[in-house]
Amino acid sequence: MDVPAVPDKVDPDALTAVLDGRWAGLKRDVRAQMSAETFRDTTGLDVEAHRVQVLDQLRKLAETDRPALGFDAAYGGLSDVGGSVMSFEMLGYGDLSLMVKAGVQWGLFGGAVQLLGTSAHHEKYLRRIINLDLLGCFAMTEHGHGSDVQHLRTTATYDPSTHEFVVHSPDPGATKEYIGNAARDGQLAVVFAQLITGGESRGVHAFLVPIRDDSGAPAPGVTIADCGLKAGLNGVDNGRLTFDQVRVPREALLNRFGDVAEDGTYTSPIESDGRRFFTMLGTLIRGRVSVGGSAGSATQRALTLAVRYGDQRRQFQRPEGDEVVILDYLGHQRKLLLALAKTYALHFAQEELVAALHDIAPDAPEEEQRELESRAAGLKALNTWHATSTIQTAREACGGSGYLSENLLAGLKADTDVFTTFEGDNTVLLQLVAKGLLTQYKEHFEDLSPLATARFVAEQLVDTVMERSAAWRFLERLTESDDASVLFDREWQQRLFEDREEHVLSGVANRLRRAASDPFGVFNSVQDHVLLAGRVHVDRVILDAFARALDTCSDPDAKVLLDRVCDLYALSTIEADRAWFLEHGRISATRSKAVTAAVNALCGALRPHARTLVDGFAVPEQFLAAPMLNG
Repeated sequence: MDVPAVPDKVDPDALTAVLDGRWAGLKRDVRAQMSAETFRDTTGLDVEAHRVQVLDQLRKLAETDRPALGFDAAYGGLSDVGGSVMSFEMLGYGDLSLMVKAGVQWGLFGGAVQLLGTSAHHEKYLRRIINLDLLGCFAMTEHGHGSDVQHLRTTATYDPSTHEFVVHSPDPGATKEYIGNAARDGQLAVVFAQLITGGESRGVHAFLVPIRDDSGAPAPGVTIADCGLKAGLNGVDNGRLTFDQVRVPREALLNRFGDVAEDGTYTSPIESDGRRFFTMLGTLIRGRVSVGGSAGSATQRALTLAVRYGDQRRQFQRPEGDEVVILDYLGHQRKLLLALAKTYALHFAQEELVAALHDIAPDAPEEEQRELESRAAGLKALNTWHATSTIQTAREACGGSGYLSENLLAGLKADTDVFTTFEGDNTVLLQLVAKGLLTQYKEHFEDLSPLATARFVAEQLVDTVMERSAAWRFLERLTESDDASVLFDREWQQRLFEDREEHVLSGVANRLRRAASDPFGVFNSVQDHVLLAGRVHVDRVILDAFARALDTCSDPDAKVLLDRVCDLYALSTIEADRAWFLEHGRISATRSKAVTAAVNALCGALRPHARTLVDGFAVPEQFLAAPMLNG
């Protein structure tokens, strides 16, 4: 199959310019800072040595202006939220333990103080957090409750006689689990607990609780345990925390969204406990955004290693006697180039997400904030699943060499594995995405009278007829000639993604309208459908972001190359889900085969540019020093 032309040569710097986007200047500075530091490999380090090295690197990071990016200028920060997230993402090119520890210190701990606290907390703590005089923890997850934060068991009961909160772990299930900075270095923790005052629970709030005294020993009433050796990220001192009637002053409550007066009276600017809870969590999405972006950086690093290896490794002979470079094999191209196209696509979607996070006003309408949270959840899920899949693929593409620790892929695989479940379990996050999309159907669930049900069914019937007509229009366009150029029509690709999203979401809404009789049972029976709705929505968001990014490319040759990479992302996504497109009449069997042929043809067309495409990521060379690339 013929594909649209690709230039003979493209400057990788032109690709870097498009990839770096709005924060190009900051990224150049960060790369320069990274290159100025001597990279110390973690291979062979024991846990304690690794933790010492990461803390040392964290202190060097604190000497730069990067930790200050995300904090208010009034407290020593630079008020650049987007720049802060980008800085965290770029740490993903190196030791991911450093990225995680930095994220705990300045993203989670510092972010909670800034976004959940008020001016008194800011004045007292933020400068010390920025310059690393005060190391802290973010103690949310419990042994018995991970994703279900709303039902955490830890309590913080107000005692009006002493003007103190009593923080307590009532049972083993309330143990704070997997808390970064807790096992070794943390001094103060933001502890999420059920606030109880006047005998009434007011839901989950955040409290500042000292966990160590000045000597480094556990504070009175605090028990600290080390989580020990993990599959990866062993430079992060994850620990467990329990509290036995630990008293903290009333001012320890981070009281932006809820406060307790000296007499125990509770007040909040948000009346609903549930809405207050979700508003509090919504302010903390920077960590989720940063994890998704860091996963993208680790993926770029893995693909750069694998493509460079594939471009020099030879295996088996051609008939004329020359050994074949393994990246010349179609099977190898499909392993790496499909993943490379999706990595580009996810990168552009992530750039748009960071820009939206940076630009959103503090008093933005709730609908706008919820949309941002939903997008952050969906992209974190797909970014981290893609990282897990692609790094494994890269390891396999490098054979036994990829299995050696010295060649870096084994460590990347171990360190990124947990990304799929921290900062939100990916399955739960896709449900959150679908829940947001279903709000448009809310009126159908609020009134399930016979008249409303009949109207809903009638509307669904009309939609089905229109949908079938649309499907036939698609088929007519697809089958009107043997010309396969329609596959490379961006409008057709985007419409196909949109149509799939609309159909899946409408189907979920129709099935969920029965939920009034048995909400859990009905939801559980359609959970697969709900998760599909979340995924196909994010697929469409990613494709649209890639299409918009093409318009920002000023280099004509780079733009044409990226156009073909976008085609490969779109068509490989359709190929991966062609069962759905076939079952629902969106493509014919003949066109399904043509999609695969187009994917193969694109792999061949992009193969000469594989090295250029990974060089465009501009991963600092010190993080690519794998012996397998030496010859």
